[in-house]
Amino acid sequence: MPIFASAKTPQRPSGRPHSNQYLVIKKILLALLIVLLSLGIYYREVLTYGFLQAKGQLGILMHVRDIDDLLKDKTFPDSLKARIRLIQEIKKFGVDSLGLEPSQNYTTFYDQQGKPLIWLITASGRYEVKPYRWHFPIVGTFPYKGYFDSTRAVAEEQQLIARGMDTDIGEVSAWSTLGYLRDPILSSMLKRKDGSLANLILHELTHGTLFVKNNLELNENLASFVGDQGAIRFLKHKYGPDSEQLRIYEYSKKYNDAYSRHMLRGAGRLDSLYKTFGADLSPDKRKDSLKMNMITDIMTGLDTLLSGKRTLTNKNRRPEGKLPNNAYFISYLTYKSKQDAFKKEFETKFGGNLKSYLGYLKGKYPSM
Repeated sequence: MPIFASAKTPQRPSGRPHSNQYLVIKKILLALLIVLLSLGIYYREVLTYGFLQAKGQLGILMHVRDIDDLLKDKTFPDSLKARIRLIQEIKKFGVDSLGLEPSQNYTTFYDQQGKPLIWLITASGRYEVKPYRWHFPIVGTFPYKGYFDSTRAVAEEQQLIARGMDTDIGEVSAWSTLGYLRDPILSSMLKRKDGSLANLILHELTHGTLFVKNNLELNENLASFVGDQGAIRFLKHKYGPDSEQLRIYEYSKKYNDAYSRHMLRGAGRLDSLYKTFGADLSPDKRKDSLKMNMITDIMTGLDTLLSGKRTLTNKNRRPEGKLPNNAYFISYLTYKSKQDAFKKEFETKFGGNLKSYLGYLKGKYPSM
């Protein structure tokens, strides 16, 4: 709608707006103010969370050291310098041999002083193995939520529990800002074995190469796949196909894969059980009993995993022997449910060429 009613608007003294024009401008500004206030109220929680995340990130970035300076520091242990150099080798291998995007990640170092940095929350309904999703403007939807403050993480978890949801909360060993910031080397990374370290670095660099909005299951499964396959290739490249480093990694991978498959089967069994409950998902003692009996059976099945050669019960047991709930299985769906599909396509269509496969995926999916 035009500001003036017609082209025949009377002349007015210079510098003094026409009363009708002034009134219209005032209404427009008032409307904009109302919209901004409404958005602020509606997104108050999101804005607060975003501020806290930015504060946490900046708190870390303000206390990092450039690795070039660190490697020259005579007081910094040589053994840790060797681990930092190894990370640079892994990163270079990822870019040159796997086709990952070059970045400034892992060119700085942050000393955690033995403390965790981020706590991650996942949640699910009482009778469903389906992730609760958090929605954020621009970046999309996520089946988990991270906090730099454990107190706030626990507070949100308690709110979810009060709503009748199953929850799981744990520490995070690394994260990716998708290339928008320089992700630092964390001191906890330097304690990892070579294969585990390669997997972690390549996993996070994959996020900076390809990240599809609102499809975290694809993103995390792909990063897990590239991290795993890339680690094997890096270890063969650096140490050889018969090396102790590769043997240790493949030994660990064998049992971790078996554990993941067991949890995915367990998630499927729970999903089938919950479908028999019908549409009524209100709390029920009989349903709770059936649920806990099945989870007990799933966890007990770990004792015979891989024909008893090695059990993972002790390694993965919940604190104080507490049984997991639905939310515990969500991470396996998020990170491991598509591994067989990726592997089949990778081997049959690309002959095991990881660089070619990643190039194909970068062209197939729009990345943020």
